[in-house]
Amino acid sequence: MSSTGSATDNLWEVMSTSRTIRRFTDAPVDDATLTRCLQAAVWAPSGANAQAWRFVVLRSAEQRAVVAKAAAQALAVIEPVYGMTRPAQDDTSRRARTNRAIYELHDRAGEFTSVLFTQQRFTTASELLLGGSIFPAMQNFLLAARAQGLGACLTSWASYGGEQLLREAVGVPDDWMLAGHVVVGWPRGSHGPVRRRPVNELVCIDHWDNPAP
Repeated sequence: MSSTGSATDNLWEVMSTSRTIRRFTDAPVDDATLTRCLQAAVWAPSGANAQAWRFVVLRSAEQRAVVAKAAAQALAVIEPVYGMTRPAQDDTSRRARTNRAIYELHDRAGEFTSVLFTQQRFTTASELLLGGSIFPAMQNFLLAARAQGLGACLTSWASYGGEQLLREAVGVPDDWMLAGHVVVGWPRGSHGPVRRRPVNELVCIDHWDNPAP
């Protein structure tokens, strides 16, 4: 088993240490490493195996500038929702550390490679149902990134006002939905372990009011 933060082929280590990474070095992600992440996404299941998706890598200076604008719009929306402000320099609390990383990610949004995940719409399926066809691909991408020692962050930048910015910049047809947007890069810091609630608090046996022992 590898040390925390390094590449690993242990699936359990990958899943249990796949933290959201918001702080990245300046080192670019090479094509071979990114391609392995995209190949993992393609291996994911989809409804009827339709694979009605497209993954758009955003790495040109022009597209990164659009991503930066989308990130700024998203930040303006989430700040009041989560009561976020830039923390004072002498604040060493966990929340302050988290907020610093969030602000750094948004401030540097135009510096990174990212991937826009799109899914074709079908009139017979709800967006939630369609999400079931592309979210496994996004998770595969995230796990493959972690396995190779990369960091990744699923953002909200393709939502709010950023959706139209990215849709127009990329040329996404109207009958395709922007399902998600992931920033990827080499982490400044380490991965995992993740912080999650105990499994027995979240699992029931046979009935809603019968928690697992």
